[in-house]
Amino acid sequence: MANEIYLKAEHLSKTIKNQMVLKDINLTLARGFIYGFRGKNGSGKTMLFRALSGLILPTEGTVEAGGITLGKEASFPPSVGVLIEYPGFLNGFTGFKNLKMLAGIKGLIDDEQIKESIRLVGLDPEDKRRYRKYSLGMKQRLGIAQAIMEDPDLIILDEPTNALDTDGIEELKKLLLELKDKKKCILIASHDKEDLDYLSDEIFQMESGKIIGHEIKEAAEP
Repeated sequence: MANEIYLKAEHLSKTIKNQMVLKDINLTLARGFIYGFRGKNGSGKTMLFRALSGLILPTEGTVEAGGITLGKEASFPPSVGVLIEYPGFLNGFTGFKNLKMLAGIKGLIDDEQIKESIRLVGLDPEDKRRYRKYSLGMKQRLGIAQAIMEDPDLIILDEPTNALDTDGIEELKKLLLELKDKKKCILIASHDKEDLDYLSDEIFQMESGKIIGHEIKEAAEP
């Protein structure tokens, strides 16, 4: 791989309540690639994504993102957007207002950049409906928007096609391939074999907290 290495996990293991949920994970992931993670519920995909994004710390081993060792030099990767499980927003605010409050934490983007991220996922930034009125698909789209809105180098999406209709899935595929072309390092977990095969340059198979298989693919062109 000629592209810049962005994310590394070395001998990553995690034990929770005396149960080892991640077992000796080793990964070297580069910018400009989409990495797919496949496995049944409980295989460890979500737990791995939590560890790679800094949401949990390893019991053993290390995670390095953008040259930063998580848990030592910083809590989180220096530039990351994450959607893990169901997006959580405030019911009483519009989609734009929710994202504006989140963007205010780092102060990296302005209102127009927030609105553009909302448009990119097929929503209307001027929609005055409160989040509680959103359909499941709209909620998922907004979750994807918050993951990409700050133009992160690392994008981690756990089941991003959940609740999306056919048009939404196609729009997401197009968006992810565009982000790949911008040299993002993208990680996706999905139960949908066809979508994962279409998008991924490499696919990792997980079972019982371990990576048990690895396949290098020829990713689809946009």
